[in-house]
Amino acid sequence: MFDFRLKVFHTVAKRLNFTKAAAELFISQPAVTKHIKELEEHYKVNLFERSGNSKISLTNSGEQLLAYADRLLAIYRDLEFDMNLGREQQSGAISIGASTTLSQYILPSLLADFHQRFENVRISMLSGNTEDIEGALLAKEIEIAFIEGISKNPQLQYSPFLTDEIVLVCPAHFTRFKKESITLEELKDFPLVLREPGSGTLEVISHQLKSSGIRLNELRIEMHLGSTEGIKSYLAKRDCLAFVSVHAIVKELREKSLRIIDIQGFEIIRPLQLAHVHGQVSGLPALLIKMAEKFRHEI
Repeated sequence: MFDFRLKVFHTVAKRLNFTKAAAELFISQPAVTKHIKELEEHYKVNLFERSGNSKISLTNSGEQLLAYADRLLAIYRDLEFDMNLGREQQSGAISIGASTTLSQYILPSLLADFHQRFENVRISMLSGNTEDIEGALLAKEIEIAFIEGISKNPQLQYSPFLTDEIVLVCPAHFTRFKKESITLEELKDFPLVLREPGSGTLEVISHQLKSSGIRLNELRIEMHLGSTEGIKSYLAKRDCLAFVSVHAIVKELREKSLRIIDIQGFEIIRPLQLAHVHGQVSGLPALLIKMAEKFRHEI
């Protein structure tokens, strides 16, 4: 088994936050502190520099240990994958579903890796909003699903896949909008385009805004569109703001056709989840789930 203390260190080093690391590892914050202290005593070095405002940063020794931990974790993930699944020939078909952000911007890379390793396994993927994909899962039209959003259907079993940040963007041609950041109150003053009802993206945006005292009907919603690609095409022609997944705009940020606007004291971090009907998953769907678990640590 991989040294759990090293896994704790790796999580803290990546997050630079003891509280977030504890939540991710499903252990208490004192337990995180204990594991880090044990590592520091074992190697007789300080791994983190701690400042008075609770911020931490890696020391030189911490940077060195992180580099080794990255390599060791990658080797261990490969070991677990190979020992659990073996290298025997796999063949057959899997039907999966994915909400649009995942199907367009994240899963193609995972599926390419999967196909390279298991060439004789055919995968068909249904794409739609989260509500549609959960419905297809319940109707047994697909075997596993990769979805956005925070709702939980009691008939389904969920597990974490990745995390995503939804950001506010504006097009480069929106020359009247010069600000690098705005307040939530100022958000009400600008036209906004959003995903359609039933979308996991819209669900998370609505939930997070409501938690900060803002309801969707208070915003100047100009249009609801059925895909992120549709939103990006709309922004190409209109002076408007939009909430989109940061995974969906890598190219646009690089080309500077879109830019991110910070909202002061506000962020939207959402879970991307793997779902299936309750019960043990076996066969090829289990194979893909194992590959997804490995993928989530490498992305």
